[in-house]
Amino acid sequence: MKTYIQITSGRGPVECCRVVVLVMQKIISQAKALGLEATMVEHEDGPQDGCMFSATLAVEGEDTGILTSGWEGPVLWVAQKNPFRPWHRRKNWFVGVHAFKPLETSKVSERDIAYDTLRASGPGGQNVNKVETAVRATHRPTGISVVASDLRSQSQNKRLALERLMMKLSAMEEDRRQCQTREVWMNHNTLQRGNPVKTFKGDL
Repeated sequence: MKTYIQITSGRGPVECCRVVVLVMQKIISQAKALGLEATMVEHEDGPQDGCMFSATLAVEGEDTGILTSGWEGPVLWVAQKNPFRPWHRRKNWFVGVHAFKPLETSKVSERDIAYDTLRASGPGGQNVNKVETAVRATHRPTGISVVASDLRSQSQNKRLALERLMMKLSAMEEDRRQCQTREVWMNHNTLQRGNPVKTFKGDL
C-alpha cells in the first residue's frame, strides 16, 4: 500500500521552511519505526540551506494509515532557538501536512505518457553535462509535465519522473474527489494555522 504525504510551509517565512525539513525527518523516523518505507519523491528548495518550501513523501507498507492518521492537519513547532532571526520574538511556526492516496494505475495508460531526455545541470562532474541523463515525463491528456535529474542514470531518472508524474495525477484525482478549487500539492497558500494535530518544541 502506498500513500503520499505532503508537508508545506504555506509560503511562510524561512522558519516555516526549516520546520518542513524537521517534520519530514520526524515522519520518516516514525515510518521506519512502524516498519514502513518513506521516500522523498519531490521537494521545493527553500530560501536557505536546510529549508524547503514543501516536500512530498511516498510512504509504502502494510498499513500506511497508522502513520498518516496522526499527521493530517497543521503541525506546530515551538522554537527554542532561531538561528535565522535570533532577535525575532515569534516562537510558533506552523506547517501543513496533507495525505492522499495514489491514483489507480489502471486509470493511466502508458501510451498517454511521453518521455524526453535532456541534459542535467548542476553538480556531478563533466559526465552530467555531456550525457542526457535527465528525463521529462509528460501526461498527454492533461499536459502535466515533470522533470527528474536527481540521479546519475537515465533509467533511474525515468523511474523517478514516472513516480513524480503519478504523484501529481494522484493529487488531481484527490482534488476532484474532494471538490477543492486547488490541487492538493498546491496547498501552500491555504495553510490553516491553529489547532495543531501535533506540537514540537526544539531548536530550528
